[in-house]
Amino acid sequence: MEDISAPTAGKGRYHHGDLRNALIDAAVGLARAGGPDAVVLRAAARQVGVSPTAAYRHFAGQSDLLFAVKTVGQQMLAERMEGAAGSVPGEPDEGVEERVLAMGKGYIGFALDEPGLFRSAFCNTPDLAMGLSDEGVPQPASGEHQFRSFELLIGILDGLVASGLMPPARRPGAEVAAWSLVHGLAMLILDGPFSLLPDDQRDAAVDRALRTLVAGFTAP
Repeated sequence: MEDISAPTAGKGRYHHGDLRNALIDAAVGLARAGGPDAVVLRAAARQVGVSPTAAYRHFAGQSDLLFAVKTVGQQMLAERMEGAAGSVPGEPDEGVEERVLAMGKGYIGFALDEPGLFRSAFCNTPDLAMGLSDEGVPQPASGEHQFRSFELLIGILDGLVASGLMPPARRPGAEVAAWSLVHGLAMLILDGPFSLLPDDQRDAAVDRALRTLVAGFTAP
């Protein structure tokens, strides 16, 4: 099975081994520096030190390489979210509200630390797979690595219901509301007026918004 864990960019020219992952490594570095528009197969090949012809043996084109970068970005984002939620003390079925808050802050923290890779993780690619649930709620196709962060969100919201904090009738579509708020906050901070806020004011605004969201989910 192909290793799609996060690579480390900037290791120099390619000499031997797995060219596909070396190209992904280089492309992740390009995404970090310039976002999805910077992920160009020829540029990755140049960084690795191979010809474009050699690169095209592993990737059909830019969109194919970008999808690989997108998957890496999603995995790194998911790891940040899981790590933030896992830092909340107690058993997994305890402190679920605080875990939701921590997961949201992990999402936004990743966007701040890795803006280029964050944008790449959510860019459109030709093989984007999205459908509707039985309740008519947008959701990714099962097992799509490009939506790993969304799967984590679904799991933590199911945990709110299982813990008795969220009424079951309020659960359908909750992931869309939560994702929209958290992703919208991230983009307002990266590209919008919230980018002008001092760090302490920005963090306070994020905390208030997330707590308002959770309060709406858990209100009697």
